[in-house]
Amino acid sequence: MRPLEATNRYFRQAVKILGIDSKLERSLLIPFREIKVECTIPKDDGTLQSFVGFRVQHDNSRGPMKGGIRYHPEVDPDEVNALAQLMTWKTAVAKLPYGGAKGGIGCNPRDLSIHELERLTRVFTQKIHDVIGVRTDIPAPDMGTNAQTMAWILDEYSKFHGYSPAVVTGKPLDLGGSVGREAATGRGVVYVTEALLADHGKSLSNQTFVIQGFGNVGHHTAQFLFEAKGRVKAVSDITGAIKNDAGLDIPALMKHARANGGVRGFPLGDPIDPSSILMEDCDVLIPAALGGVLNGENAKDVKARFIVEAANHPTEPEADEIFAKKGIIVLPDILANSGGVTVSYFEWVQNNQGFMWDEDKVNMELQRYITSAYKSVKESCKTHNCSLRMGAFTLGVHRVARATVLRGWEA
Repeated sequence: MRPLEATNRYFRQAVKILGIDSKLERSLLIPFREIKVECTIPKDDGTLQSFVGFRVQHDNSRGPMKGGIRYHPEVDPDEVNALAQLMTWKTAVAKLPYGGAKGGIGCNPRDLSIHELERLTRVFTQKIHDVIGVRTDIPAPDMGTNAQTMAWILDEYSKFHGYSPAVVTGKPLDLGGSVGREAATGRGVVYVTEALLADHGKSLSNQTFVIQGFGNVGHHTAQFLFEAKGRVKAVSDITGAIKNDAGLDIPALMKHARANGGVRGFPLGDPIDPSSILMEDCDVLIPAALGGVLNGENAKDVKARFIVEAANHPTEPEADEIFAKKGIIVLPDILANSGGVTVSYFEWVQNNQGFMWDEDKVNMELQRYITSAYKSVKESCKTHNCSLRMGAFTLGVHRVARATVLRGWEA
């Protein structure tokens, strides 16, 4: 199932539960603006290469639109639309004064030099600078982009609009970035997992964890779980997968991955088939890589008791139905991985105030926001007698619908 089709399916289920009028439903679903631009750059060898860039701005009823920019070969309008919509519901669930957006360029950043990436980023910014802004749409890093990418966007945007550090988040600290931002998504995953487990009489320290993906989100999640005495028994990335039933030495694994470009060959773990990692026996499975990895084909073989979605849209609707029948509890992405956008909000606030926070304050506020969001989702579940995913969707859709109506929408 395509990402947008799956996202729309959950949205319509939430609309039905909430009893939202069909005209308002259509208004909430249609994106505010969709942008597609051509980006041609000179390569280092003097040849020209063209790329297609996208920015979808889904909703601004609750505030400026917010969402990452990803550089990946599979970036396309369907994926960007789905992720923009998910950001609308995610920011509403987290109770942040934002709407949703998403962007990307169809490219493989591994095939481009640092100078080519800079040129591509600057050309893309030139094409969209008039529709993003501090009070309009605030990009952030995503798959294939990082703090340096945001620095280029900030600099190029500032050539047109004056120095505007709050136009992007996830920036380098020297340009107004926030401490704690890089680790925020992984830290938020651990905070909300801790809250989920506590509701079931469990703690991080007596559970086993399997993590698919060892990029920024996956490795920070593993690090914080290790520090909390959780037993991370298997991880995977694009190079391979490794397992140690006694628990992986995460600091040693991180050092190995930095030195060798991935987890493959880690001497303190046994290699396993990467395709089998989702079926490993564990208490908590954390997909932290690409979307759509849990589907109708493999869901029946998942052995985890809990699934915490650190990635965007890792679970297909068919898999959700199978997990419900098996009694597997799924913590949905629009809650589980909201730590990144929450600390992005903190960064934006700091930039606008011109007053920076220390890391203890950032982490304390992150824990407060994400545990409050979890409690609100649980209340929504009780009210509507539904799963955590639908509890999150009904909460997010209700908040956006209410803001839309309050601002003067008429049927």
